[in-house]
Amino acid sequence: MNNIRPINLNLFTIRFPLPAIISILHRLSGVFLFLLIPFALWLFAFSLTESGFESIQDWLGSLYGKLIVWIALAPFCYHFVAGCRHLLMDLHIGTSLQGGRRSAALTLIISLLLIALVGVWLW
Repeated sequence: MNNIRPINLNLFTIRFPLPAIISILHRLSGVFLFLLIPFALWLFAFSLTESGFESIQDWLGSLYGKLIVWIALAPFCYHFVAGCRHLLMDLHIGTSLQGGRRSAALTLIISLLLIALVGVWLW
Protein backbone atom coordinates (compact mmCIF):
# COMPACT_ATOMS: atom_id res chain seq x y z
CA MET A 1 0.00 0.00 0.00
CA ASN A 2 1.62 3.19 -1.21
CA ASN A 3 -0.12 6.04 0.58
CA ILE A 4 1.27 9.42 -0.57
CA ARG A 5 -1.22 11.66 1.20
CA PRO A 6 0.22 14.70 2.96
CA ILE A 7 0.37 14.52 6.74
CA ASN A 8 -0.45 17.66 8.71
CA LEU A 9 0.74 17.47 12.30
CA ASN A 10 0.24 21.14 13.13
CA LEU A 11 -2.97 21.27 15.21
CA PHE A 12 -3.20 25.06 14.88
CA THR A 13 -3.85 24.80 11.13
CA ILE A 14 -6.67 22.25 11.44
CA ARG A 15 -10.22 23.61 11.57
CA PHE A 16 -12.11 21.64 14.17
CA PRO A 17 -15.89 21.36 13.83
CA LEU A 18 -18.06 22.87 16.58
CA PRO A 19 -18.93 19.50 18.22
CA ALA A 20 -15.22 18.75 18.58
CA ILE A 21 -14.56 22.15 20.15
CA ILE A 22 -17.46 21.64 22.57
CA SER A 23 -16.10 18.23 23.55
CA ILE A 24 -12.57 19.55 24.07
CA LEU A 25 -13.87 22.46 26.17
CA HIS A 26 -15.90 19.97 28.23
CA ARG A 27 -12.71 18.08 29.08
CA LEU A 28 -10.82 21.31 29.86
CA SER A 29 -13.59 22.54 32.14
CA GLY A 30 -13.49 19.19 33.93
CA VAL A 31 -9.75 19.53 34.49
CA PHE A 32 -10.25 23.09 35.78
CA LEU A 33 -12.96 21.93 38.19
CA PHE A 34 -10.76 19.07 39.38
CA LEU A 35 -7.91 21.49 40.07
CA LEU A 36 -10.35 23.75 41.93
CA ILE A 37 -11.20 21.04 44.50
CA PRO A 38 -8.25 21.66 46.88
CA PHE A 39 -8.99 25.40 46.99
CA ALA A 40 -12.68 24.75 47.64
CA LEU A 41 -11.84 22.30 50.44
CA TRP A 42 -9.40 24.78 52.00
CA LEU A 43 -12.02 27.53 51.79
CA PHE A 44 -14.59 25.25 53.41
CA ALA A 45 -12.22 24.26 56.23
CA PHE A 46 -11.30 27.91 56.79
CA SER A 47 -14.98 28.89 56.95
CA LEU A 48 -15.65 26.51 59.84
CA THR A 49 -13.99 28.92 62.28
CA GLU A 50 -15.84 32.06 63.37
CA SER A 51 -13.16 34.50 62.30
CA GLY A 52 -12.63 32.61 59.05
CA PHE A 53 -16.33 32.66 58.22
CA GLU A 54 -16.54 36.40 58.76
CA SER A 55 -13.43 37.11 56.72
CA ILE A 56 -14.70 34.92 53.88
CA GLN A 57 -18.03 36.75 53.95
CA ASP A 58 -16.24 40.08 53.74
CA TRP A 59 -14.00 38.82 50.95
CA LEU A 60 -16.91 37.37 48.94
CA GLY A 61 -18.78 40.65 49.27
CA SER A 62 -16.01 42.53 47.48
CA LEU A 63 -15.82 43.00 43.72
CA TYR A 64 -12.77 40.74 43.38
CA GLY A 65 -14.39 38.00 45.44
CA LYS A 66 -17.50 38.03 43.27
CA LEU A 67 -15.38 38.03 40.13
CA ILE A 68 -13.38 35.02 41.33
CA VAL A 69 -16.57 33.15 42.26
CA TRP A 70 -18.03 33.96 38.83
CA ILE A 71 -14.86 32.73 37.12
CA ALA A 72 -15.03 29.53 39.18
CA LEU A 73 -18.74 28.95 38.46
CA ALA A 74 -18.49 29.58 34.71
CA PRO A 75 -16.69 26.27 33.95
CA PHE A 76 -19.14 24.49 36.25
CA CYS A 77 -22.11 25.80 34.25
CA TYR A 78 -20.47 24.86 30.97
CA HIS A 79 -19.42 21.43 32.23
CA PHE A 80 -22.95 20.74 33.47
CA VAL A 81 -24.62 21.63 30.17
CA ALA A 82 -22.01 19.81 28.06
CA GLY A 83 -22.31 16.79 30.36
CA CYS A 84 -26.08 16.75 29.80
CA ARG A 85 -25.37 16.84 26.06
CA HIS A 86 -23.05 13.84 26.37
CA LEU A 87 -25.64 11.95 28.43
CA LEU A 88 -28.26 12.61 25.75
CA MET A 89 -25.84 11.35 23.13
CA ASP A 90 -25.37 8.18 25.21
CA LEU A 91 -29.14 7.72 24.87
CA HIS A 92 -28.70 8.10 21.08
CA ILE A 93 -30.35 11.50 20.99
CA GLY A 94 -28.59 13.89 18.63
CA THR A 95 -26.02 11.43 17.32
CA SER A 96 -26.49 12.26 13.65
CA LEU A 97 -24.20 14.77 12.00
CA GLN A 98 -26.85 17.48 11.90
CA GLY A 99 -28.06 16.62 15.42
CA GLY A 100 -24.52 16.82 16.75
CA ARG A 101 -24.02 20.25 15.22
CA ARG A 102 -27.33 21.50 16.61
CA SER A 103 -26.71 20.13 20.09
CA ALA A 104 -23.22 21.65 20.10
CA ALA A 105 -24.57 25.07 19.17
CA LEU A 106 -27.38 24.71 21.72
CA THR A 107 -24.86 23.70 24.38
CA LEU A 108 -22.81 26.81 23.72
CA ILE A 109 -25.85 29.10 23.78
CA ILE A 110 -27.33 27.60 26.97
CA SER A 111 -23.94 27.70 28.69
CA LEU A 112 -23.41 31.35 27.86
CA LEU A 113 -26.91 32.17 29.10
CA LEU A 114 -26.30 30.29 32.35
CA ILE A 115 -22.96 32.02 32.86
CA ALA A 116 -24.61 35.40 32.28
CA LEU A 117 -27.39 34.51 34.73
CA VAL A 118 -24.84 33.53 37.36
CA GLY A 119 -23.15 36.91 36.86
CA VAL A 120 -26.47 38.70 37.29
CA TRP A 121 -27.22 36.63 40.41
CA LEU A 122 -23.84 37.48 41.95
CA TRP A 123 -24.14 41.21 41.35
